[in-house]
Amino acid sequence: MAPKFRDDADESMSSSVTPPPSLPEDDTTSQPPPSEPAAPAPQTQGVAPTGTTAPASAPSAPDNAAGWDEISDWYQSTYQISTDSPHYGPLCPDEAELRLCGDVKGKRVLELGCGGGQSAIAFARDGAHVIGIDISEEQISHARKLAEQEEVKVEFKVGDLADLAFVQAASIDLVFSSFAFQYVERFDRLCRSVERVLAHRGLFVFSHDHPFWDCIDASSGTLTRSYFDEAPEDWRWNGDPALPRMRSYHRTISDITTSLTRAGFELEMLLEPEAVNDPASPWARSYPLELMRSVPATLIVRARKAS
Repeated sequence: MAPKFRDDADESMSSSVTPPPSLPEDDTTSQPPPSEPAAPAPQTQGVAPTGTTAPASAPSAPDNAAGWDEISDWYQSTYQISTDSPHYGPLCPDEAELRLCGDVKGKRVLELGCGGGQSAIAFARDGAHVIGIDISEEQISHARKLAEQEEVKVEFKVGDLADLAFVQAASIDLVFSSFAFQYVERFDRLCRSVERVLAHRGLFVFSHDHPFWDCIDASSGTLTRSYFDEAPEDWRWNGDPALPRMRSYHRTISDITTSLTRAGFELEMLLEPEAVNDPASPWARSYPLELMRSVPATLIVRARKAS
């Protein structure tokens, strides 16, 4: 999840709601972030900073994979995400508390948007056979090093999260993801790919930036775009023009649940957890803890393959 701050550098591309001046789920840099940044947005566990709604005629989409490659070293060293339990994002309760994935011992687990591999490693330590995929080569490099350091076996791959052709049909017991899907343009296609690889009654558990949080500015809590505006949003880490431009895809809760049901899933649980009240957390230096304890920043879904 990333703190949502207005990127005034690209003001020429304005959203349908006029923002005020001025927050984040699957892997080093020609222009690294400063050593003590106000906090470039974290990796694939996040809500993008408020930027600008991209017009349909935008010449080219930002390269999200290259963006993550650029900030990977900073992100991993700054947040030091634990491998004790699979995590659902900044200031979120983790799997040890939520217990959405069940006993994974002996199970086959696929993590989409695995980032630095912390959740994949946690699953492997619990006895699962794990594959992790992410769009960023640098994130996957961190994941492989961490798995070696933790002395666990995980298969890591760089690739498109929605392209699971390398996975045998009906071979996976659990697909897990933490704050990665806002970087996926076609969530409906991803759901169909996940349904294909899941075994009978397999679980699909993921966290996503909350669609409402996607519409507000972290510094003021002010609405910056319509909840129903489906245009993608282009933004830069903390609005810094020296840092990579990224693109995230806004979808409503009904968009998410409809894609799941049409792909053949039964929706079992929809959570909107209040942020963990931990001012000492590294995340609390980057994210508006008070606002996150008043407005849901995270949406967590558990769905099951219906057939």
